[in-house]
Amino acid sequence: MVKHENIINFNELNLRPKKLNQYVGQTNIIKTLRLFIDAVKKRKFPSEHILFYGPPGIGKTTLSYIIANELEGDIKITSGAAIGKSGDLAAILTNLNDNDVLFIDEIHRLHKSIEEMLYSVLEDYCLNIVIGKGPSARAVRLSIPKITIIGATTKLALLSAPLRDRFGLLLRLDYYKKEEIVDILVRASDILKMPLDKDAALQIAKRSRKTPRVANRILKRARDIFEVKNHKKIDNELLDKLFSLLEIDDMGLTNMDLKYLKLLAIKFENTPVGIETISLSLSEDRRTIEEFIEPYLLQIGFIKKTSRGRILTNNAFKHMNMKSKERKIEQNKLV
Repeated sequence: MVKHENIINFNELNLRPKKLNQYVGQTNIIKTLRLFIDAVKKRKFPSEHILFYGPPGIGKTTLSYIIANELEGDIKITSGAAIGKSGDLAAILTNLNDNDVLFIDEIHRLHKSIEEMLYSVLEDYCLNIVIGKGPSARAVRLSIPKITIIGATTKLALLSAPLRDRFGLLLRLDYYKKEEIVDILVRASDILKMPLDKDAALQIAKRSRKTPRVANRILKRARDIFEVKNHKKIDNELLDKLFSLLEIDDMGLTNMDLKYLKLLAIKFENTPVGIETISLSLSEDRRTIEEFIEPYLLQIGFIKKTSRGRILTNNAFKHMNMKSKERKIEQNKLV
């Protein structure tokens, strides 16, 4: 029932819930989508399109699969960067049927000309394209099926206002609670046919960065040890080996996260440090630091961004077992 443009990980696909009542978390969004789906079924055609935004790995793609299943249609998956010209968009749209879902991941990466072509698709279910060049060029208006377009982005601000305003539902997905991650892990372990201790699930949830994708990734690595080492169940003993191997601490911080914290605490003695200085000191790309390392550290309250630069909070020092008076540690201890 589900069509794909790319090769997919079937194990990961099997972990996805197929119906709204199987989805864990995002309670208000699930209620909104239930109302939307019931309205579409009653009207017999969709009249609104959906835009999901929020951090990566928290369920935007999964919800798109669910919507397609609930509407009893197929789903076509593409990304903003993959649609390079008008012919690409026309080929995708003309191969869809009523009640199908077109999911555009990272929709903020659409080319400006493609974005403008989407306006009429979102509003009138038609596609205006120009065939030919010069005096022989002519405009063609193609009718398209009554589909639901779902856009997903991690950077809502990069989406132009005209495109954003044409989506009837603008839904922000947020990070998950620890208890919700535990429920997701228990469900996933049942699907993968692995006995998982509730306490072990909690230990994984603590290190999941409040993100289902990270939690499932850790669970799959636990499955590797479970199968290779012939364990009877996934318990704390197995997870201790895994966390040591993956270099993940009890807050979900990786070795690179700890390098970042120690850099500010030890080398710069927690004086404000600019992003360029941090980037050069860690030999990491600036975007990697801003988009991969810092968001979680900001969320858990370990760093502050000031006008002068980044500094650590007391919570960061407590986590590293460093007292405020002990900030000036020999620099050669910094890895």
